[in-house]
Amino acid sequence: MASQSGNLGFSMAAVPLLRELIHERTGLYYDAGRLENLADRVAPLVVERGFASFLDYYYLLKYDADAGGEWARVMDALAVPETYFWREPDQLRAIVDVVVPALVRQQPAAPIRIWSVPCSTGEEPLTLAMMLQDAGWFDRAAIEIHASDASPAAIARARAGRYRERSFRSLPVHLRQRYFTQDQDGWIVDPTIHARVTSWSVVNVLCEGDVAARARVPIIFCRNLFIYFSEAGVRQVVEQFARLMPCPAYLCVAAAESLLRVTTAFELEEIAGAFVYVKTAQACKKETDA
Repeated sequence: MASQSGNLGFSMAAVPLLRELIHERTGLYYDAGRLENLADRVAPLVVERGFASFLDYYYLLKYDADAGGEWARVMDALAVPETYFWREPDQLRAIVDVVVPALVRQQPAAPIRIWSVPCSTGEEPLTLAMMLQDAGWFDRAAIEIHASDASPAAIARARAGRYRERSFRSLPVHLRQRYFTQDQDGWIVDPTIHARVTSWSVVNVLCEGDVAARARVPIIFCRNLFIYFSEAGVRQVVEQFARLMPCPAYLCVAAAESLLRVTTAFELEEIAGAFVYVKTAQACKKETDA
């Protein structure tokens, strides 16, 4: 089957340039075997701009002073909306059952802040909210859940709180009945649970300002992002997390992702049967000495 960009007659010559620019700005990396996939995702944006080549679009993104809005459209085009409720729940359960109680004991008067990034259309932070609600933690402690994604379209959907069947492939039936209402267009999350997510925001994890505003929290869920990043991109993000997160700090990545080759600031620990990266004593000491 011919690719979309091929059907449009676009030359692939400038796609490697686009690939490097996108990698530099967003961390997303398309290797040689995925260049055609990148071209197919970007081609509709090139057409909508009225351009005749990927090179024209590259010049727009790299040099146009007003390219900020166009980058938002790029992130929407490149987003991978593969998410659902109750995804890899053991790790979330370990945070709710072990880490949150420990943090509350250590600082009973301080709010517990959790950041989910990328949150896609909101299934992960809402799953966390349901777990915390069922455990009674919102009645016992000040807990804030902040959720971010690089795709403005994904955040708009998360704010709307409306979901289709594919989001419920793993959610226990009794929780769907408890926390969702069905109408002709899908399922609407209960407003009380939706309000447990304190904020929804658009964030590029390679933008230091974006990350600095949100990463000073003891718990970060950053799952199923690094599989799309180069090793250098992963290292850049994780090193910034390590500088900003307090002590103790817990970084949750997906089961298919490993940080063992990219950082010494976090070490993998088993907590209640799930694996979580914990900020090391050495990294905490470095922070204190600074």
